[in-house]
Amino acid sequence: MPTAAVATPRQPYPWALVLAVFLAVSAALTAVVAWSERHRPPGDGSILQGPSWLDGWFQYDAGWYHHIATAGYQYVPGQQSSIAFFPVYPMGVRALANVTGDVQVAGSLLAVLAGGAAVLLFGRWAWARLPRPAALTAIAVLMLYPYAFFLYGAMYADSLFLLCAVGAFLLLERRWYWAAGLVGALATAGRPVGVAVAVGLVVRTVELLAQDRAKASGDVDAGPRGWRELVRAVRDVRWRHAGVLLSGAGLAAWCAYLWIEFGNPLAFVEVESAPGWNQGVGPKTWFKVVYAGTLVKGPYDVAALLTLQAVACLLAVLLLRRVWRRFGWGYLAYTFVVLLIPILGTKDFMGTGRYVLVAFPAIAAAGDFLTSSPRRWLRPAVLLVSAVLLVLLTSLFGRSVAVS
Repeated sequence: MPTAAVATPRQPYPWALVLAVFLAVSAALTAVVAWSERHRPPGDGSILQGPSWLDGWFQYDAGWYHHIATAGYQYVPGQQSSIAFFPVYPMGVRALANVTGDVQVAGSLLAVLAGGAAVLLFGRWAWARLPRPAALTAIAVLMLYPYAFFLYGAMYADSLFLLCAVGAFLLLERRWYWAAGLVGALATAGRPVGVAVAVGLVVRTVELLAQDRAKASGDVDAGPRGWRELVRAVRDVRWRHAGVLLSGAGLAAWCAYLWIEFGNPLAFVEVESAPGWNQGVGPKTWFKVVYAGTLVKGPYDVAALLTLQAVACLLAVLLLRRVWRRFGWGYLAYTFVVLLIPILGTKDFMGTGRYVLVAFPAIAAAGDFLTSSPRRWLRPAVLLVSAVLLVLLTSLFGRSVAVS
């Protein structure tokens, strides 16, 4: 049976300190991106009307998000199309651009605001479940994770998705089931892996009911339960608990839109196999044949960047047991699904570094592991290496190198 969660530390959550550190790291990485952007290959920057020091945050998928925010969605069967990108972030950019007057500024501003809020909420979540040193380490792991630059201004949807995911679970912990489902719907309409939020919310709801059942029976240990107790707790589900099912409405609404507008409710899956992306479903993708070929034949700089993401996935998978023991079945379900989808769905691990970023229970488990390790040198060494890699990858990203 999983071990019980650690009681909330007595010290108040240092939200001001966390925010100050986040802002400092954000400013530093923006300076790195601004410097690096001057050394990237020349391209068509005609759509970039914001400050030039923001241009380095505008790479790759940012162009798709800019197009969606300004021109809406298009779909051409068999070709790369904008419907591959879910709507919550680009529609948020469009709304914010009405205030800022510029889509590029709105994209980076929304990303960094969501990133800061996500880090604060993640810290609050970890603070209630881990001892103080482990919680602080978990926050540091998140902010210094090599691919955390997507939280600091890159015009990508990852920071907003992380905010929605953590927010949904925090609302559920307060037993606000319908509010959790509503925020979860933003997650499922925000990224393809949003289904992990819906799965995690449902499992965590049943788990909370199992804990309530244990308390009612006089069980002092009301922490995470065994799976048989979860099965028995299903009979305690009532209408108010069904609010978490609302989380699936985001994905359902997106599929309905695609069906009405383009006649294909799963068009976003189809376009992943279009030339250029080539992320088709099948053994060639599952067994990473393309990745193996890159390792053997090169280019070896690309192989190194892909391998770094593969290692991040491996470490997150190895932390799944600790996620279960520390946080229970609901968070294990979320983390498992949010890792499984990109691991199986990418031909060469490209992009998986960003997906590990949103596997926040694994990030927290990493902080707990580093703090409890008898090797006292391990925590500072890991954080230092992570920080160096964060700066390096941010610099490469600013130079238009595909790092994730």
